[in-house]
Amino acid sequence: MAANPIQWFPGHMAKTRRMIAESLSDVDIVLELLDARIPHSSKNPEIKRLLGSKPTVTVLNKASLADRETSLAWREWYKNHVNACVILDSVTGEGVSDLRAAVNTVLAEKIARYKEKGMEGRRLRAMIVGIPNVGKSSLINRLAGGKRAKVEDRPGVTVNRQWVSTDIGLSLLDMPGVLWPKFDDSTVGENLAMTGAIRDQILDVEEIAMILCTRLMTVAPELFLSRYKLTEEECADRDGYDLLEAVGRKRGFLVSGGEVNFRRTAEMLLDEFRGAKIGRISLEKPPKGEL
Repeated sequence: MAANPIQWFPGHMAKTRRMIAESLSDVDIVLELLDARIPHSSKNPEIKRLLGSKPTVTVLNKASLADRETSLAWREWYKNHVNACVILDSVTGEGVSDLRAAVNTVLAEKIARYKEKGMEGRRLRAMIVGIPNVGKSSLINRLAGGKRAKVEDRPGVTVNRQWVSTDIGLSLLDMPGVLWPKFDDSTVGENLAMTGAIRDQILDVEEIAMILCTRLMTVAPELFLSRYKLTEEECADRDGYDLLEAVGRKRGFLVSGGEVNFRRTAEMLLDEFRGAKIGRISLEKPPKGEL
């Protein structure tokens, strides 16, 4: 197995950081999108430093792919420790209607000042930030009532900032997604890889799929076993290699000689996890206290 299945150093990171810093004075509030399945791992640690005291709403996106109870627990954790938090899914529309209410609550004093100055109804300006493939452009398109920003199911599509008007009284500024060059915790890198924030072309997908197998046996064993028609006895005390091999055999992904096609099995497993075909699964739970 590869010692480190993730090697990625984004060249546009410095440019995006500069764009965010330079654009903060143009907006009233920041919407920080996180992946609801991995709220901690999908939070760029440099964003907090860049934003400073700017009013912020944390948005747990891709909610339809995550475990509902875990997402609710994360929302309460954010409300108690950081800032306002909304759970939504920009593809299905779940929870999107809660976003404007959260923005209004956070900016209540500013909105009141606008009203006193006869500027009631003034369009608020929000910046959307987040890592690649977390759904920023999809959310903009959902709020704008049509496809205004380019969207693809792969990281790194948005490369320049885009202003978009919406139907909820917000003007949205979309920023390119950006990762950081070094993951101090290997689990963070693994989570980003498993959820698709890092391009598969630069990963050892077989290694990532093996790691995913062991994680699923920890966080959602019943869903994993059911999806691939495996038994607890077949999977007891098995490592990632054995689990991925078992999945490949159950699916009939074999090559000449009866060996498992690990590449095909790995790609299938990652696709099914990312599409919630295995089930709604969260890989992270909120901490007991501060992160």
